[in-house]
Amino acid sequence: MPGGRRIAAVTDVRFDVAPGECLALIGESGCGKSVLASALLGLLPANAETAGEARLGGLDLLTAGERTLARAVRGRRIGLVPQSPAAHLTPVRTVRSHLEEAVAALTGVRGRAAVRKAAEACAARTAFPADHLDRHPHELSGGLAQRAATALALVGDAPLLLADEPTTGLDRDLVEHTVDALRRHVADGDRALLLITHDLAAAERIADRVAVMYAGRIV
Repeated sequence: MPGGRRIAAVTDVRFDVAPGECLALIGESGCGKSVLASALLGLLPANAETAGEARLGGLDLLTAGERTLARAVRGRRIGLVPQSPAAHLTPVRTVRSHLEEAVAALTGVRGRAAVRKAAEACAARTAFPADHLDRHPHELSGGLAQRAATALALVGDAPLLLADEPTTGLDRDLVEHTVDALRRHVADGDRALLLITHDLAAAERIADRVAVMYAGRIV
C-alpha cells in the first residue's frame, strides 16, 4: 500500500481443479501466483483484503476464519509445499522431528515406532536421504530443504495439494522424481494438485491443464 494507495495484487481470478487432476499456474515473478496461494490458506498479511469465494468442497476458504483454517484446513484439507522451504522449517529441530510431529498431528498414528515408520515412509516418497533425517535445516542444501518441505506437505494426504515452486533448487533428476511424487499423490483420483511454477518442463510433465497468470489476472 505505497503512499496509502491500495494495490490489487490479484483481480477476478477464476479457476477450478478437480480430484485426480493437476492444474499448473504459471507466470512471471510478481504476477500474483504466490499471493493467490496465500489467500487460499488465510496466510496474507493482516491488512490485506479479499473478496469473492474460494470453495473447497462446501467450505469457503476466504470466510472460514483463522480457527477453522488452522484446525481443519491447513495440512488436513490443503497440503502446502512453500516457495521458501528453509524459512518454514524450525531451525532447532531435525527433519525427522518435523515429520514425526506432522504425522502424529495429522494422521492420528500412535506409538513412537509407528510414527517413526510413517515419517520415514513419507520421506521416501520424495527421495529424501535417510542419513539426513537427523539433520537441522541449516545443515541442508536448498534442494534437500525443498524435499523435506514436500515430504511434510504429503504427510496428511490432503485432498488438495498446493505446491508453490516445488522444483526450485533441484537438479533435473530430482525435479523429475519430485514431479512424479506429486503426480502419484493425485493418481488415485481422490486428490487434486495446484502447481505454481516457473518450470515449464515440470508443468508439461505433470499438468492436465495450464493457466497463465499476468499482472494479477489469468489470461
